[in-house]
Amino acid sequence: MVQENSLKKIVVVCGPTGAGKTAVAIDIAEKFNGEIVSADSVAIYRGLDVGSAKPTKEQLARAKHYMIDVVSPFDSFSVSDFERSAIPIVEDIISRGKLPIVCGGTGFYVNSILYKLSYGNHSASPEIREKYEEILKEKGKEYLFGLLKETDGETAKKLHPNDVVRVVRALEIYETTGVKKSEIKDELTPRYDFVALTPVFERSVLYSRIDRRVDEMFENGLEREVVGLLEKGVTVEMQCMQGIGYKETARAILNGEEMPLDEIKANSRRYAKRQITFFKRTRNLLPLNAENSDYSDKIINSVYDFLNE
Repeated sequence: MVQENSLKKIVVVCGPTGAGKTAVAIDIAEKFNGEIVSADSVAIYRGLDVGSAKPTKEQLARAKHYMIDVVSPFDSFSVSDFERSAIPIVEDIISRGKLPIVCGGTGFYVNSILYKLSYGNHSASPEIREKYEEILKEKGKEYLFGLLKETDGETAKKLHPNDVVRVVRALEIYETTGVKKSEIKDELTPRYDFVALTPVFERSVLYSRIDRRVDEMFENGLEREVVGLLEKGVTVEMQCMQGIGYKETARAILNGEEMPLDEIKANSRRYAKRQITFFKRTRNLLPLNAENSDYSDKIINSVYDFLNE
């Protein structure tokens, strides 16, 4: 295997929702001649702006961003799709003498850049995916989940029937390859030499930030945004609407219910907990206490040390 010290260098800013990753990435980009590759499975969609907390116009003006607003809300987008789009961008940034900064909280997106993984080789099959989406519409989530239990019980144990995007993806992999998703062994072969910075807060502080962020999303027009998507023909079953905030809001609109702020906050907190667990397994992870007064200096010093080691 190629030694990591001979690989090209990139910086990763990862961690839970609401941790302020975008601000950190922009600060690094400004100080180290960098450009940012977003690794967010909702921000890739055009028209899903408020609920994904995309960078503001001011932030976009401060640093070049990629992989934002690149997919129609009517289309599905897999990890392998992300990998095929993002890797050439990272290579282009490096070729121009700039520093690639991967920023986001979608763990599989981040890993698809950092490592050569076998799941990235299983391309999507629109025909097969459409078949299972029709089954979902006609017979429901539990029936679809039953199909997965029959074909790949190990993967089914790790998923919930409501996680229809991953259920369909697992069925799609099996039908296109004959290999169960649970049997795919991903070797963590690094593509790049990297340091992964993650902002760390006391759990209660992080949860307060998440709750405040949900309130701000509704103040900034999340309900109006979701109404617009539904009026354009986007349905609650589509992949783009599986993001936290979107699926709950869409359901409330369609059922004439009150906006489920508390539910979205609870789901966001649970998601943040899962993100923290996921990224703890990341190699070269450098947790930085975001509540310390020297937080900003430590970010810059850590990147400087990494680039000059």
